[in-house]
Amino acid sequence: MMFEPFKPFTASAFTVKYATDPWEREGAARLRRDVFCEEQGIFEGDDRDVIDAVATPIVALSMLGVAAADVVGTVRIHEETPGLWWGSRLAVAADYRSAGALGPALIRLAVSSAHARGCTRFLANVQAQNGLLFRRMRWRIVEEFELLGRPHLRMEADLNYYPPFTEPETGFHAHSRKAA
Repeated sequence: MMFEPFKPFTASAFTVKYATDPWEREGAARLRRDVFCEEQGIFEGDDRDVIDAVATPIVALSMLGVAAADVVGTVRIHEETPGLWWGSRLAVAADYRSAGALGPALIRLAVSSAHARGCTRFLANVQAQNGLLFRRMRWRIVEEFELLGRPHLRMEADLNYYPPFTEPETGFHAHSRKAA
């Protein structure tokens, strides 16, 4: 038939960077609510906590040509004590998870930008089902535990694998590994 349904457009090019504009920060908060509150049901209403006051949000922006269209991935980082950095609230929009590039790109910018800012140790509490992704990206398991009723892994990044990146406000480009 000539007018069969077709899949909605999903971008295959992305910019991964620190959230510097209000719309990027708002998009990151919206995506976190979508993933952690609506989809996973971990939090009711909102997932914001005291860490948000000191954290640096990082976003993956879908690109339409040269223009950013929407926040389709996010993570936040913060320095707990001098040299000790944490990553948390990694989220990728459901329509973009099959792209295969956003989670790794967000992780790479998170660790590499912290490394440039004096990080000597980078940790994250990772939902157990995502542990393989982190292990493939040179993270090791420090501890297994339950958090918010779900199995988690405390993991540590191998900083030798993440050279310092000094331009996180500009970020870098990423492309989907397969058609989204």
